[in-house]
Amino acid sequence: MSTKTFQEATLAIRGGRTLDNHASSILFPLYQTGIFVHDAVGVDKGYSYSRVSNPTVDALEQALAALEGTRSAVSFRTGMAAITTLLFTLLRSGDHAVLSDVVYGGTMRLFREVLDHLGISGDFVDTSNPAAVEAAIRPTTRLILIETPGNPTLKLADVQAISRIAKRHSILLAVDNTFLTPILQRPFELGADISILSTTKYIDGHNATVGGSIASHDEALMERLRLIRKTLGCIQAPFEAWLTLQGMKTLPMRLRLQCAGALRIAQWLQAHPDVKYVFYPGLESFPQHALAAAQQRGFGGIVAFELQGGAEAARHALNHLQLCSRAESLGGLETLLTHPSTTTHADLDPQLRQTLGISDGLIRISVGLEDPEDLIADLSQAIAAAASEPRAEKDKP
Repeated sequence: MSTKTFQEATLAIRGGRTLDNHASSILFPLYQTGIFVHDAVGVDKGYSYSRVSNPTVDALEQALAALEGTRSAVSFRTGMAAITTLLFTLLRSGDHAVLSDVVYGGTMRLFREVLDHLGISGDFVDTSNPAAVEAAIRPTTRLILIETPGNPTLKLADVQAISRIAKRHSILLAVDNTFLTPILQRPFELGADISILSTTKYIDGHNATVGGSIASHDEALMERLRLIRKTLGCIQAPFEAWLTLQGMKTLPMRLRLQCAGALRIAQWLQAHPDVKYVFYPGLESFPQHALAAAQQRGFGGIVAFELQGGAEAARHALNHLQLCSRAESLGGLETLLTHPSTTTHADLDPQLRQTLGISDGLIRISVGLEDPEDLIADLSQAIAAAASEPRAEKDKP
């Protein structure tokens, strides 16, 4: 039966997966080895050294490809390893890339600290405005890389509109789809050439691994990525690949609950008198709500908000959490709250953060699978503590 006919829940569990050829274990084995023995000189079973390839990593790549709708995928040790390998594969000295301005801070750091010194330049532009993307294109532009929804303000980019621009200029379009995964957003159906995932997040879903992946219909590009990955030595580790294979089986079900929980929490925050504003594409008040409804299959499990009291209130609220955890990641079973200006985007110039809407008071929530009412109760008491604590400090003699 062709996997193309499977629904997403079936794909997550069965897609691209095969039984091992030794004992037909229902879970693909963990090949925790660095080397493979050759049958004879120049003769092997397709594996020689785990820096190049590994059966467990291959199994993960086949499962990811089934979700992405491509023939293959390439897995990496981290999400940043995936992005770095992609840029080293496509760009050389003198080349230029156009990227989303609201993007993971590590991507900006990669350009500033590494690629700029190699003669590879990048412009971070407002990709919510397709005209701004086109205006940033130069004769040397080789890649457009958009993150939608953007991290952490959830600003969206119209993938179809930017795809038309990229094709008009013969430039590749890559989409970082980490926040939504192929379950909630299908980049290739919207015209993208490349899909990037930090598998650390929703794909694994259990905060147990770090990893990244790239998928494309361009098999020549995929082979080149494998060569560069081998050269850089950033292939995914077998144990992490094995764990990710198990975690991704529940991806559609987890996302369904996380989307519902995120909407409930966003609605509650929006009605709270101590909340200044809320970012969540599922709210009709979100400026790009219509675009989210058109190009996404769900609104995601990430909510961002700012309290009326600004940075000081955010700090107090975060420090008073009792159920939710303060942590930098997202997409797992546990609800995590992140303070971007001191974590994920701490390396950015403070003025740039403000320009991008990443205020010092912004809080990002990755909604987990706890009951939303319990999460709301924790947020309620933390926000109340934040509202009272500054006054208490001022009243001290």
